[in-house]
Amino acid sequence: MRVFLLKAAATVLTIGATVSSALYVTSHLKNPAAPLQPPVLTAGDGSSATALGGTLTLGPSVQPSDVEPMTSTYAS
Repeated sequence: MRVFLLKAAATVLTIGATVSSALYVTSHLKNPAAPLQPPVLTAGDGSSATALGGTLTLGPSVQPSDVEPMTSTYAS
């Protein structure tokens, strides 16, 4: 009797989770008009934007250097 109750509870829990996730997914459908990426301020090497008294400067994140290239790491 205990085994049957445990199996029944697991089955009800599984079906409940499946139904609730299906309802959640169908209520949050993809919006085809949504933009894929946020808009970019301007294209170029460095751009600057001022909002609410602060300044944000955007630029390339990879900078050239004269350091010798790394050929191995601790994990390799």
